[in-house]
Amino acid sequence: MNVHTGTESFDVIVVGLGGLGSAAAWHLAASGRRVLGLEQFALGHERGASHDTSRILRHSYHRPDYVRLTRHAYDDWARLEQAAGERFVTRTGGVDLCPENSGLPLDDYWQSLAAERIPYELLDADEVRVRWPQIAVPDGTTAMYQERTSIVPAARSTAAMQRLAVEAGARLRDNTPVTAIRHGAHGVEVITPHARYSADKVVLCTDAWANTLLGPLGWDIPLVVLEEQVTYFEPADPARFAPGVFPVWIWLDDPCFYGFPAYGEATVKAGQDCGGPEVRPDDRSGTTDPDMLGLLSRFMEERFPGSGRPVRSKRCLYTLTPDRDFVLGPLPGAERVLVGLGAAHAFKFAPTLGRMLSELAGDPALAAAEPYTTFRLDRPALTDRDPPVNWMT
Repeated sequence: MNVHTGTESFDVIVVGLGGLGSAAAWHLAASGRRVLGLEQFALGHERGASHDTSRILRHSYHRPDYVRLTRHAYDDWARLEQAAGERFVTRTGGVDLCPENSGLPLDDYWQSLAAERIPYELLDADEVRVRWPQIAVPDGTTAMYQERTSIVPAARSTAAMQRLAVEAGARLRDNTPVTAIRHGAHGVEVITPHARYSADKVVLCTDAWANTLLGPLGWDIPLVVLEEQVTYFEPADPARFAPGVFPVWIWLDDPCFYGFPAYGEATVKAGQDCGGPEVRPDDRSGTTDPDMLGLLSRFMEERFPGSGRPVRSKRCLYTLTPDRDFVLGPLPGAERVLVGLGAAHAFKFAPTLGRMLSELAGDPALAAAEPYTTFRLDRPALTDRDPPVNWMT
C-alpha cells in the first residue's frame, strides 16, 4: 500500500467526525478556513458515541460552570437549526429524581441553577406522583424540575453538521484512518494509509481512540472506555409517555438511570449511566448484554410501570476522564494539535464545543481563558499518578 508522495495542505485538519469533530469542521469551514475532515469509519457509523436517536439537552448540572456552558449550548443549537433549516430541539421538560439517602445530592443541582439564575422547581414525592402518574417514586423522594430540558437527535444533527461543513467548503473523507500525526514548529503532518497531508493546526476528536495518536506525541490521557447499553421499551399506551405529558428524567442514585419520552416512535428509551463493562474501542461486543437488560427492565417495571416490554437495545461507548470533565485545548509541547474529548456527556454541547475548538484554532491565547482552563490537558486529574475518580454529571 503506497502513500502518495504529494502532500496536500490545509489550514486545519479535523481527525474524527462524530458530533464534536463534525461541529468543529462546520465552524472552521464557515469561518473561511480550508478544512479537511478525516474519519476512520464510514460517516454515521455506530461504533462510537454519536449515533442512534436521542440525547438530553439540559441546564441541570451539578456545577455552576457547566450551567453557564449550557446557556451557550442552547444558543448554539438554535444557530445550528437556523443554518441547517431543520428542527433539532424538542422541549419536554426534565425532572431529576433523588430517592431518600441517595449518594448523589440534589442540592448541588438546584444550587448551581440558582447561582446562574436558571428557574427550577423543587418537588416532593406526592407532587411528582400527581404531576406524572406514570412515575412510581418511593416516599422520601425529592425532585427538581426544569422546564427547558429537551431532546436533540444524535445521528441526524451530526449528519447536518457534516453537510454544512461540506457546503462551507470542507472536504470530508470517511474510511480514512489516521496512522500518525507529526508536530513541527511550522505545522503538522497527518499520515493515512493512502496519503499524507499538512496543516497549520490539527483538531483531534477521536474520543475512545484518542491515545492511539496522542501516545507518539508524548501524551496518554487516563481514559476509561465503557460499553454502555440503552434499551427501548414499548408502552401499551404510548400517549401517556408522549413529549408534553412525560418528561426527560434522571434517577440520581447508584446505580443512576435516565430516560426519555416517546420520541420519533411509540417507544421510550432508557439506560444506566456508567453501568457497562470496560472495553477497548476496537474490542467490544456490540451485542445486547442480558444482565444489563435485566437490571434496567426491573427498574423500569418498578418506577415506570406502564413503560412496557423491552423491544431492542443498542450499545455505545462512554469515554471517561477521571473527573468526567471535558478535554478541550492544545496539547502541551505540541500546541498545534488541539484535542476535543467529551467525557460521555458532551453531545448536548456538540455545536458549542465545535465552535470553541474553531475559535481556539484561530486564537491560541484563548487557552488561558475560562472555560478552556477548566478542561486543559495538563490539569491534575489527567496528570496525577492516582487521581480521584468522580463520574458525576
